[in-house]
Amino acid sequence: MATPSPSPLHTLRIHQQPVFTAFISSDNERIYSGDGKGRVVITSTRSLRAIADWQAHKEGLLGIEECGDHVITHGRDNKIHIWQRPTESVSIRQGGAASLTDQPPPPLCYSLDVNALNFCRFSLLPTPSSDTELVGLIAVPNLVESALADIWTLPNRTRLHAAIGDPQDTSATHFSDGRSGSKSGIIMSMHLYYAPLTSPSTSKAQRELRLLCGYEDGGVILRRRSAPEGVQTVEGKGWEVIWKSRLHVESVMAMAVSKDCSFALTVSADHIVGRYDLNTSTQMEADQLARAFRTKHPGNSAIAIRGDGRVCVVGGWDGRVRLYSTKSFKPLGALVYHKENCHALAFASAYTDRDSGNVSDGEDDMTNEEKRRRGRWLVTAGKDSRVSIWGLMSFEKGTTTGT
Repeated sequence: MATPSPSPLHTLRIHQQPVFTAFISSDNERIYSGDGKGRVVITSTRSLRAIADWQAHKEGLLGIEECGDHVITHGRDNKIHIWQRPTESVSIRQGGAASLTDQPPPPLCYSLDVNALNFCRFSLLPTPSSDTELVGLIAVPNLVESALADIWTLPNRTRLHAAIGDPQDTSATHFSDGRSGSKSGIIMSMHLYYAPLTSPSTSKAQRELRLLCGYEDGGVILRRRSAPEGVQTVEGKGWEVIWKSRLHVESVMAMAVSKDCSFALTVSADHIVGRYDLNTSTQMEADQLARAFRTKHPGNSAIAIRGDGRVCVVGGWDGRVRLYSTKSFKPLGALVYHKENCHALAFASAYTDRDSGNVSDGEDDMTNEEKRRRGRWLVTAGKDSRVSIWGLMSFEKGTTTGT
């Protein structure tokens, strides 16, 4: 007999609108949430009080992410904003019950005009830097054609690669809603990353820029940059397809990539979870290793992978959050709380003994065991406007968390 579903450790009633995106900082100190009216709230994980609460966009949030001293927000108002990350005051950190306070909006550093027609959030690839400035690459749908992708540089906002895809194939299919476009349809999700080059003739420092995209037709395409690093490209030139895979019969609703970029998972309106091996370098290998796991639950809108790559969570249209092993796709249980569509999922980063020496403040009011428990947190949010915090078990012994 399955064990009953647990209750959330905490429930944050900090939004009045559906919550579409959530993010946990790498040090597990802050929870970010963004709703359908463009409002962003940053919550302290220690006190569960708001560090910042402001109207970041004129329309709903598509994505939010912290990187160093900056916060990137992406809205349906065709804007990406880069903000200075607000600091957490001592009074907020030591506060008791959750409470929203009147905090001024953080300073806006600069903005980027983008195409938000797709509902596809940005993919950030930061460059390690000792400076406080955000440096890196950011991938978004093309400004004009939503079936193509652009890559911009930060902070100078130069479009390094324009119209990645097949610009000659944008009128191949007529969709049921009257649109004409690429036979793959618009991009629904993307992930930009560097893959190491394994050829013995190459330097260890060399790397290959890759872009993984999930599409409206249910397909996924992995591309690599063939142009030299730093050289601008246009009209999709300088990029080539490594492989294509189509495991879904409906649009890719969400995609997650493991922390080591070794595999990706996708969900859709159908009952399938797609798994793709990102270490494959040929179409034949991709065809052999791509796997469609058939679940009993159609209608999914969110997916996330735990940092160690062993566990994933899927957010359903029914509000349930289901956990699976990423290797066998054995069900590990379900979290039952949200009454409507679960749009957002975020794992905390696991806390290890090595982290115990990385204390930012002179006096830390959390024990190592408390930090370990917080490192097993999962944040879920959705249409019911609530942000829920769950404490997961390790799953190392195959135990479950409800049904």
